[in-house]
Amino acid sequence: MARAAAQGETPSRSTVVPVLAGVFGDHGWNGTSLSVITRTTGLGKGSLYHYFPRGKTEMAEAVLDDVDAWFQVNVFAPLQAATDARLRSQQMFAQTLKYFQSGRRVCLFGAFSLGMERALFGSRVAKYFSDWIDALTPVLRQLGHGEDSRGLAEEIVAGIQGALVLARASDDGLSFERLLTRLETAALGVTR
Repeated sequence: MARAAAQGETPSRSTVVPVLAGVFGDHGWNGTSLSVITRTTGLGKGSLYHYFPRGKTEMAEAVLDDVDAWFQVNVFAPLQAATDARLRSQQMFAQTLKYFQSGRRVCLFGAFSLGMERALFGSRVAKYFSDWIDALTPVLRQLGHGEDSRGLAEEIVAGIQGALVLARASDDGLSFERLLTRLETAALGVTR
C-alpha cells in the first residue's frame, strides 16, 4: 500500500480498509494515531480525510463493516442455511481458522470491546457476537445438544476469543488450532 501511494498510484477506499484493519490490529485503538496510519498506508492526511471525513472513528467503522461482512457471508449465513449441521459446523471452524490466520490475526470486535472505544462501538460489537451465537445455536440443536445449544454456542464463541488471546500472548498459532479443534469436537461430539 505505502509503495503504491509513493509511486503515485491512487488506492481506492476498499484497498485502504484492509490496511487499516492491520493497523488497528497491531496498534489497538489508542495506539492507532494518524501518524501511524499515514506512515503505514503511505497516504497523506488529505487523502485519508477524503476517504474517511470523520477521521479515525470512520476508519474503524469501515474496518468493522468489512470484518462483519466477511463473517456474514462466510460464517453466519452458511450456518443459518444449514441442512447438514455437521458439515456447516465443520465449515464454520475451518473459516474461522482461515480468517484468524491460525491465531495471528486479532479479532477487532473483541479488541474494541475492552477499552474506551467500547463507548463508540459497543452496540456493533454486541451485535457481531450475538449474530454468531444466534446462527450457531440451531446448528448445535440439530447436532443433538438440545436445551444446552445456546449455552454451548456462547462457550464456543467465547472459547474462540480466548484462544485468539492465548495464541497472541504466547505467540503460538498452534495453540489456536488445538483449541479450535477441541471446540469443534465439543460441537460435534453429541450425535442423535
